Amino acid sequence: MIFISNLILTNHPKELFHLLLNLTELLFELDAGNKIIGNTKYCNFPDSAKNIEKVGDLLTIDVEKIVSLNPDLIFITVEGNSKSDYEKLKDLGLKVFVSNPRSYRGIKKTLTDMSKILGKESFADSLIKGWDVRIEKVKKTHDIIFSQTVLFLVSTNPIFTVGKNSFVNEILTFAGLINISADENNNYPMFSREEIVKRDPDYILLYQNNTNRIDDLLRSYPEWNTLKAIINKNIIYVDADLFSRPGPRFVDAVEYLNKIVLGK
Repeated sequence: MIFISNLILTNHPKELFHLLLNLTELLFELDAGNKIIGNTKYCNFPDSAKNIEKVGDLLTIDVEKIVSLNPDLIFITVEGNSKSDYEKLKDLGLKVFVSNPRSYRGIKKTLTDMSKILGKESFADSLIKGWDVRIEKVKKTHDIIFSQTVLFLVSTNPIFTVGKNSFVNEILTFAGLINISADENNNYPMFSREEIVKRDPDYILLYQNNTNRIDDLLRSYPEWNTLKAIINKNIIYVDADLFSRPGPRFVDAVEYLNKIVLGK
């Protein structure tokens, strides 16, 4: 799915609307949270985002409600929103800006593009410089980690992990780990239980929820009891929001994982 918006605004928008979680966080990072008049019901970070008018979820939007709010500008993403939603909004005469933050570079570009629209270029530049400094500090620890491998389980039944083109793979790599499924082109490839045993990761990452308990995992896949990650108790439970949104907390996720692996 490809759709591009060459949006040009003569004035900085006063009221904004956006349709994906990471865009909420990027706008708040730019200190523009007070301009947001609508978002989705899953926009829960920062806390202030919870109190904004909700007009949809991850899959559907209430176009009539969006029109009634009459925003100056709507932010959407290529991956998170459909082309049909984009066309509906454009056909109604609404201004729509499309972004594509699928990587650390994409996150920085989206922040920069937003800052140009909002008149906050220098602020965005300082934010990005700060992110880069933090990332470089983490990269200096990579030699200490000594090429430890990791399996990131997006789903345990069926088994889905992360491929080389996903932004989660970048989090793992920046943190100093080697993703055992980084040779896969799909963003979220499916693996067999036998393939996991064959690749034998040093670490296993799981989303922190009630269905991802390691005892339950071993009941489903008892042969995984031989994995280095299981034997050495290198199981890391991570916040799904922190590790699933390509936004300003990307760097937080990198630092968090790096510190755990370093044992700090």
